Amino acid sequence: MRIWKTLGSAATAALAMCGPLAPAQAQTYPSRAITLVIPFAPGGSTSIVGRGIADKMSELLGEKVVVDNRPGAGGTVGTKAVARSDPDGYTLVLGYTGTLAIGPSLYKNAGYDPRKDFAPIGLIGNAPNSLVVHPSFPAKTIAELIAYAKANPGKVNFGSAGAGTVSHITGEYFAASAGIKLVHIPYKGTGPALTDLLGGHIPMAFAPIPASHPNVTAGKLRALAVTSTTRSSLLPDVPTIAESVLPGFDASLYYGLAAPAGTPRPIIDKLNTALRDALASGEVKRQLTQDGTEITPGTPEDYAAFIDKDEKKWSQLVKASGVEQE
Repeated sequence: MRIWKTLGSAATAALAMCGPLAPAQAQTYPSRAITLVIPFAPGGSTSIVGRGIADKMSELLGEKVVVDNRPGAGGTVGTKAVARSDPDGYTLVLGYTGTLAIGPSLYKNAGYDPRKDFAPIGLIGNAPNSLVVHPSFPAKTIAELIAYAKANPGKVNFGSAGAGTVSHITGEYFAASAGIKLVHIPYKGTGPALTDLLGGHIPMAFAPIPASHPNVTAGKLRALAVTSTTRSSLLPDVPTIAESVLPGFDASLYYGLAAPAGTPRPIIDKLNTALRDALASGEVKRQLTQDGTEITPGTPEDYAAFIDKDEKKWSQLVKASGVEQE
């Protein structure tokens, strides 16, 4: 078995499991359609990012990259399915902070290890969440929201993409930091959560900017803040939570591509090249930046190291929030 150099970080363990591939196989891959599992319902930021990448990679690889939305349990259902798939390069997953950094700490048995069960392909980019409210909600600033929640403890609901997702833990993180009580309403994806928010069934939600931006621009939702330490170029007039009332508050989310551990390294390299070429293309750049995503391409090793770092950060937030689930 050919052994390739590892980086020493625990985050690269999955990459080190990649096995040999005959030259003929490497040259013929891919020879059929590739499935890209997006572990959330259609309409959310993961679908927006994933479908744009899939379309361009289909063109570059010469074979269709088919998107398969598999929501459930904060994205862990679809992610676990990919971890257990054949490591042949034909089943990939859209990696996401909620599934690779939060899920393993939130659930006692998520069914996968983010460091050992995947072969990272590469980072795609990052985007902050937005705190958006229905136009009828009385608070127009973060300070007003906090004051309203303190005057109405336990009566302010917020929607998220599901238990254990970035939007959920961000809401818990925000509530704990502000000293308020919010009631979490989980959905099976950002799309369903925003649908209920638009309908006035819930007053507020934490949602990725790529998903919330169109409705904010159209005046159908009001954005009170973004969750990164710097303002979004897509919503430059919307303040950060950190600059508003909670200095140091930071909750951005990251996307990447991964394959099951054991996927041959030549396939990983070919997919990484296609991913980076897709991210460098004018159409993908326009689509992602217009949706508020900052493109951050890199090597498989870069993504492996990032998964390790991101999981450590969010696992601490999960434990601090006290929202671990069975």
